[in-house]
Amino acid sequence: MDPMASTVWVGVGATALMDLWSLARRRLLGVPLPDYGHVGRWIGHMRHGRFRHQAIGRAVAVRHEAAIGWSAHYLIGIAYAALLPLLWGTAWLREPALVPALAVGVGTVLAPFLLMQPGMGAGFFASRAPRPAVARMHSVATHAVFGLGLYLSATALRAIAPS
Repeated sequence: MDPMASTVWVGVGATALMDLWSLARRRLLGVPLPDYGHVGRWIGHMRHGRFRHQAIGRAVAVRHEAAIGWSAHYLIGIAYAALLPLLWGTAWLREPALVPALAVGVGTVLAPFLLMQPGMGAGFFASRAPRPAVARMHSVATHAVFGLGLYLSATALRAIAPS
């Protein structure tokens, strides 16, 4: 399969596993689901030059914010998946390895810690969240699951469409 198409499938699969993880956390632990509508609201305000909010939930709603947020969520997952063939070569897609996938997954937690959370009002490293340490732990765990999803998706794709 074409490396670009493979990367898209790996990114979508890893993001879907991350979403299943979020559903399981809600069901088993009562952890609220991520609100990708708020992500869409944040992104929607960027076109007007507004990149930071005190609390994104209190910002003016943006038309189609849920669709924008969910689309961004999956597009970002695909972009993160592209880091694997960029850093480890397209050979990683043919022979997926767990450690690079986990490194990318856990490494990507820096984006919400340094960009998204501050921009949406939660502060750097979720410092303004009601329970910052818990928020950080959930973020790291979720991104580790994303990394596992990168590996599992690439492994499944290899089994379905061997090169």
